[in-house]
Amino acid sequence: MGILSRMSMVVKSKMNRLIDNAENPNETLDYAYEKQMETLRDVKRGVVEMVTAKRRLELQASKVKDGIVKLDGQARQAMAAGREDLARLALQRKHASLMELEGLDQQVGDLELEQEKLTQAEQRLQAKVAAFRTRKEVVKAQYNAAQAQVRIGSALSGISEEMGDVSLAIERAEHKTEDMRARAGAIDELAELGVLDDFSGTGGDPLSKELSQLMAEQNVEDELASLKGELPSAERQALPESSRVEDELGELRK
Repeated sequence: MGILSRMSMVVKSKMNRLIDNAENPNETLDYAYEKQMETLRDVKRGVVEMVTAKRRLELQASKVKDGIVKLDGQARQAMAAGREDLARLALQRKHASLMELEGLDQQVGDLELEQEKLTQAEQRLQAKVAAFRTRKEVVKAQYNAAQAQVRIGSALSGISEEMGDVSLAIERAEHKTEDMRARAGAIDELAELGVLDDFSGTGGDPLSKELSQLMAEQNVEDELASLKGELPSAERQALPESSRVEDELGELRK
């Protein structure tokens, strides 16, 4: 097989696949039904036109019949008046009209046969269209049901594109949740080990905490000595021995 033949086959297969994917059975059935309805309307229009033509011929034949009767009376009147020449002329016209009437009757008969055939064809086509319409609706309902079943099956099995996106989103959310849990656990573990700096003031190394406590106690003692120094001498003598010793130490510090 040549390259061109292979390329042609590939292109045809691709085109057939594209057409199959793009074809909607509902739209195809509706289009076919519409085309059949157009054909049926054309047949009905043909029947109406044929009936109209037959009616025209019947009216024309009726006028010819009236003319024949009139020519026959004129021929009789001419013979009664002794005008044989006029009677002959009237009879000639009468026979010509008879021949015309015979042709019109033949055309009317032919149109009646054609009308009967066309009417029967219309009835058969109308029955065919009605049957196709019923079948079309059944096939469309079956196709819609099958399409819905495919959607439901795809959703349940998770193979549809939408469900695939949802599954990926859930998977990403689960991974993020696990990462956040792992990070929170690591932070708690580091905090317990004292690796992380405590910026709230409640943490710090033990040496700094002890120095801060000593400074706070010294400040309390200094402030207490200052308050005692403000008391009168009699009240200071009434203080316990330990308090007087502390006062003396406070004075010496000053």
